[in-house]
Amino acid sequence: MSSPEQTSEASSSEPGAAGGIALVIGAGGGIGSALVQALEASGRFDRVIGLGRSSDPPLDLRDEASVASALDYTASAGDLRLVIHAAGVLQGPGMAPEKSLSRIDPAAMALAFAINATGPALVMKYLLPRLPRKGRCVFAALSARVGSIGDNRLGGWYAYRASKAALNQLVRTASIELARRNPEALCLALHPGTVATPLSAPFVGDDEKAQSPAAAAGKLLAVINALPASATGGFFDAEGRTVPW
Repeated sequence: MSSPEQTSEASSSEPGAAGGIALVIGAGGGIGSALVQALEASGRFDRVIGLGRSSDPPLDLRDEASVASALDYTASAGDLRLVIHAAGVLQGPGMAPEKSLSRIDPAAMALAFAINATGPALVMKYLLPRLPRKGRCVFAALSARVGSIGDNRLGGWYAYRASKAALNQLVRTASIELARRNPEALCLALHPGTVATPLSAPFVGDDEKAQSPAAAAGKLLAVINALPASATGGFFDAEGRTVPW
């Protein structure tokens, strides 16, 4: 993980160099760490920062004071031009995707919402007002196609689906407020596709190919770079296609 003390210098000669700060939340995860590495290698930013529960300062999405403190520290480092929220939870001790209504557990559902919806909402609460008022800046939250209500044909996975659908609504709503502050800003939900990480490993079928975290990171950054300001509030997959709400 890249901590706030670790930086990468932007190459001023590289075409389209963005400058400013790039921040990845959930930098200890498979996709998050790959995003940090890709951003550092791009040389487009003055500094790349990774935050998570083990970073310095730590960011715990279930602790509002931790979120506020970590983002206060980060915002003081310079202009935040790109923020990618890559943290999420699908399974864990006492928590697994539900195959039927009978498997719904209130504690597991509360945890899914705390990490996948309330946590990102707190990040947006403390971070979006600190994005630059002028020039392009991006907040992108990694969602999931299974959070699409319109594209739900298989059922199941109640807590994860519902928490990601909630995240999509939060992003959509925040994009409207952010646009009033900076018309050039983007606030996006992104579906990374199936990625070979511990989160998805138990659910990848024998006939399904999972892309590497590095490949997923490259696709996501390409989509972010290509989208215009008019795309703010949208939900896109890793190929840049719109995902139904």
